[in-house]
Amino acid sequence: MKKHLLGLLLVAPWLANAQTAAPFTIKGTLGKLNAPAKVYLMRGNVVADSATLKNGAFELKGTSNAPVAADLIFRTKGQLGSLSGRVLDRTRLYLEPGTIVITSPDSLAHATIQGGPVNTDNVRLNAAIKPVIANVQAFGAEMQKATEQQRQDPAFHERNKARFDAFNKQIAAVIYDFIKANPSSWVSLDALMGLQMLDLPQYNVVAPLYNAFSPALKNSPQGREYGEMVQRLKVVAIGAQAPDFSQQTPDGKTISLRDYRGKYVLVDFWASWCGPCREENPTVAKVYSEYKGRNFEVLGVSLDNEEQRDKWVKAIQDDKLSWPQVSDLKGMDNAAALSYYVHAIPQNFLIDPTGKIVAANLKGADLKATLAKYIK
Repeated sequence: MKKHLLGLLLVAPWLANAQTAAPFTIKGTLGKLNAPAKVYLMRGNVVADSATLKNGAFELKGTSNAPVAADLIFRTKGQLGSLSGRVLDRTRLYLEPGTIVITSPDSLAHATIQGGPVNTDNVRLNAAIKPVIANVQAFGAEMQKATEQQRQDPAFHERNKARFDAFNKQIAAVIYDFIKANPSSWVSLDALMGLQMLDLPQYNVVAPLYNAFSPALKNSPQGREYGEMVQRLKVVAIGAQAPDFSQQTPDGKTISLRDYRGKYVLVDFWASWCGPCREENPTVAKVYSEYKGRNFEVLGVSLDNEEQRDKWVKAIQDDKLSWPQVSDLKGMDNAAALSYYVHAIPQNFLIDPTGKIVAANLKGADLKATLAKYIK
């Protein structure tokens, strides 16, 4: 399931490794703060180091398979406590050889970061994203002022969803542009990996970016891992023949994708437990109502498991999904989902009458516009 974009930007684990550990030093100044105020260096969910502030100053040292992304977390009362479900004063940086300087008048949220080339790249990328984030925050504040009557209006939710989808696209576009312009930067590899949580990867988009990476990036553990994923995506790239599959409806009827040959068919991966999927279902229902009988069909594929069977059937009824629904009830290990490399839902593929994939990951207005292009 897709994550909210703000959560992604705060916690996405963009990691990169090289072969040789190298020393780093983080020197920071947060105003004139003193004990018990403390700064923690987090590598993933593990505390790598910590330091108590003295007249605002702190220093952290270590070694790293450079470069690697990490987080600094500031606690005025010293104790780190639980990290889950809390808004924390934190900032993200890269552990790279040499000295990294953190400066702020009061908090990590307002800190500036100066370091080597990787941190410099990261600062540039964050600066490029910042205007979009400011718009997201302004829109969030605007939504907080909505009346209860507005909140109950389905059209209100639809407009908000469209706005956040647009913000997602804007952030993704900024990141893609950065990656394209910086094919040798570790930040580019990490950003491309992190984008999987924000923009479902498509071969025709990510393959050229990956292929342009420097040998050092491609040969890193994360680079090799991403390269393997790119090859798997090639099977379901735009223009490829859609993998066939057969699964059963709730009443036990077997339906195969090949049964739809000669028509446009939207293969829609979803699940009863997937909130964004349920939010998108009304859009798919509208499109189906408009294009049904015009050489167009929808085939729903559920990623529910056997224990969720009743919830799947109820969701079909509650969401008024009148097109065929199938599943092998194996959850995220659904055979069709695996063959289409589906790791996040909702996800869909538009397949033409010859069985060729012509579009993917169509949501909201994009779904309507794409169908209008192909089905006159």
